[in-house]
Amino acid sequence: MGADSTSGGREAADARGNRRSRRFPLLTRDTARPEGGGRAAAGSAPAPYRQWPILTVLGGVVVGLLLSLAEARVGILVVGGSLLLGAALRRFVPSVGMLAVRSRFTDLLTYSVLGTLIVVLALMAQPDPWLELPFLEEVIRFTVH
Repeated sequence: MGADSTSGGREAADARGNRRSRRFPLLTRDTARPEGGGRAAAGSAPAPYRQWPILTVLGGVVVGLLLSLAEARVGILVVGGSLLLGAALRRFVPSVGMLAVRSRFTDLLTYSVLGTLIVVLALMAQPDPWLELPFLEEVIRFTVH
């Protein structure tokens, strides 16, 4: 058993001038929790209350899907709005529980881009779109014709 296998060995290695590297290891043995990935409420709170951010987003998506049965465009707008709400929660709430999947930047980018695309596509849905982007006709004319 080497001298470096104990904490005293680490101190001895540091005294010799060997420092631990800040580089990522070549072989990953564990995964790090994403920042903000702790519980959103105290451990004494019941389980659903500890995960209120993701339950809020998922609840909004379920409401949007149910609304889309009656009025598709409105339901899809609610789904996109729920993803944008998830991006806002990820940005401004320090601990969001299971809503934190990756790093804060990656989560923000993913939720924001997907939410924005869903909202824009819902606004452009045919027939009678609520939003018309004239440059898209030129893009389609250039690529298809």
